[in-house]
Amino acid sequence: MLDYSVRTATTHTPEFLGLPQGAWVQEGGPQFAGQGVVVGLIDTGIDPTHPSFADDLSTDSYPVPAHYSGICEVTNDFPSGSCNRKLVGARHFAASAITRGVFNASQDLASPSDSDGHGTHTASIAAGNHGIPVVVAGHQFGNASGMAPRAHIAVYKALYKSFGGFAADVVAAIDQAAEDNVDIISLSITPNRRPPGLATFFNPIDMALLSAVKAGIFVVQAAGNTGPSPKSMSSYSPWIFTVGASAHDRVYNNYVVLGNNLTIQGVGLAPGTDGDSMYSLIAAPHALKNNTVSPTEMSLGECQDSSRLDADLIKGKILVCSYSIRFVLGLSSVKQALDTANNVSAAGVIFYLDPFVLGFQLNPTPMRMPGLIIPSSDDSKVFLTYYNDSLVRDETSGRIVRFDAVAKILGGLNPNYGNSAPKVMFYSARGPDPEDNSLSNADILKPNLIAPGSSIWGAWSSLGLDSAEFAGESFAMLSGTSMAAPHVAGLAALIKQKFPSFSPAAIASALSTTTTLSDRQGKPIMAQRTYSNPDSTQSPATAFDMGNGFVNATAALDPGIIFDCGYNDFFSFLCGINGSSPVVTNYTGNSCAASTMTGADLNLPSITIAVLNQTRTITRTVTNVAADESYTVSYSAPYGTVVSVAPAQFVTPSGQKQLVTFVVNATMNSSTASFGSVGFYGDKGHQAIIPFSVISKVVYSS
Repeated sequence: MLDYSVRTATTHTPEFLGLPQGAWVQEGGPQFAGQGVVVGLIDTGIDPTHPSFADDLSTDSYPVPAHYSGICEVTNDFPSGSCNRKLVGARHFAASAITRGVFNASQDLASPSDSDGHGTHTASIAAGNHGIPVVVAGHQFGNASGMAPRAHIAVYKALYKSFGGFAADVVAAIDQAAEDNVDIISLSITPNRRPPGLATFFNPIDMALLSAVKAGIFVVQAAGNTGPSPKSMSSYSPWIFTVGASAHDRVYNNYVVLGNNLTIQGVGLAPGTDGDSMYSLIAAPHALKNNTVSPTEMSLGECQDSSRLDADLIKGKILVCSYSIRFVLGLSSVKQALDTANNVSAAGVIFYLDPFVLGFQLNPTPMRMPGLIIPSSDDSKVFLTYYNDSLVRDETSGRIVRFDAVAKILGGLNPNYGNSAPKVMFYSARGPDPEDNSLSNADILKPNLIAPGSSIWGAWSSLGLDSAEFAGESFAMLSGTSMAAPHVAGLAALIKQKFPSFSPAAIASALSTTTTLSDRQGKPIMAQRTYSNPDSTQSPATAFDMGNGFVNATAALDPGIIFDCGYNDFFSFLCGINGSSPVVTNYTGNSCAASTMTGADLNLPSITIAVLNQTRTITRTVTNVAADESYTVSYSAPYGTVVSVAPAQFVTPSGQKQLVTFVVNATMNSSTASFGSVGFYGDKGHQAIIPFSVISKVVYSS
């Protein structure tokens, strides 16, 4: 089997998603939300001692679901008793890594224990306990909760701190999770490169997930952090629910006010300086002992060594440090600079961005003293110009005799809640879905939707080393599609709890047709288009940026109608790919019959046509999962096409199906994607909206 390497790709988000007043209420409150459902996470393991995974927080009955048959490994660093009624299973998979000789037992831990932090974080987003206090660097940041706080967690560790992971180990983990009867699999993992071969779908991870879907398991995968360019998608197959990352409406802003009345924005989960007092600024290279001249070692300018600094000169002033690429590479750390500032009795610390750190996005960093990082190189130049212009030097020797630059730090512990969320983050991988390495497009919509992925609080492993800023803390704030996927895994658990008989495709449909398409102000959801200065380049998101839209947890619990499809449909789709028969048989053990099925023929809650050659007929079948209802179908045709639909109205009794046929004709030759939508509007208030995307349009073929 082809093996390859893979990589990893929440306090306020329950409120932002409307759970306390919406979805949780329908399940009987957070104390019941998700109970009986097992979420399997394939990641870097878990910290079993974290309060987010305790099972003794309430006195009511909380049995391990009877259908789950997994076990808990017992090792020295994952002792007996690590699992409980909340954390119901835990195993690790490393055979491929060990065979390759890259497994480092002291760092990677041959156990389900999490020496990275990522797995603990994603597990807590999906199903961490409700109401766990978030205290970081001695500051309170509210209470954390998973999306399905009473769901159960099963951990399958296949990713490791020092090398990432290998497909063979991930496949072993997926197969075990399926055998153990988990209800949902969440993967915050994507391949390091596009799979070679006949089609992107024929890779070991996607095919293992197809077996899981065959067994009735809903599978969620991060889209990948490979955006923002088109076709940067790292999750390919129609049986996988692919999640992109959006901002939510909470931001932590910190500011420094300079003596010339300029205010500069920064990042830093830090207190402010006292009151309205202004404090003198002093840069580390100007504060060396015995007035030594400016140093050559970068680490001194980065405040990494207090032994060389003159504490008497710095005491009570704000220490200025440079933030260079060495911080990104882990050679220098904010923690070390804060220790330095503390050792020399500084009143606070300000980091300016070295001009060579381009396009690097800074996470808010916890600090125990007043401080901030200026994340923009332009603002850093303004700051340095003010600092340097305010130095008073001796006219003959050129030595600094006075530090006249002053500033105060306002602090960044209190969040601001804005209205422009949600928006698609620059790093979130985009469609269209690549069908193969020659970059032809698939008739399949990716991503499926977007969910919160930016600045997400989650549980952190006591052994976690993945984020230096949060080392030794019990919570961390991270960003990525890795954070978005477990949000959806937890929301899927709420749907599974309410509709136990729903197939994976039915859960996907309920999530997809009920999304939100506008931001908090009612304007279109925007998508960031560039890596640097992402907010200045955003434009309205298309289906290839956000899929069906932004997840709406409450609406997904009452979808009205669903678009269902199953293993046999996916099998026929794979058989319809030219020359695929031997590959399909190799992976599934079954032989293909003749198939002309394309991705557009799958009964998905979206319509995607990569090449519209003159005309195409598309059918969709909807199933009514609510009471009897009468529906009207309306649509907006993608630019360059005309569409007709039949029937335009229908009545579906509860539990019954209705076939709807769309005929699409090209009206112009164009290779530019265009987007429309189809809406099913019920007279009892249900509505299901699906995106309609057509990439290339050909009026006459020669």
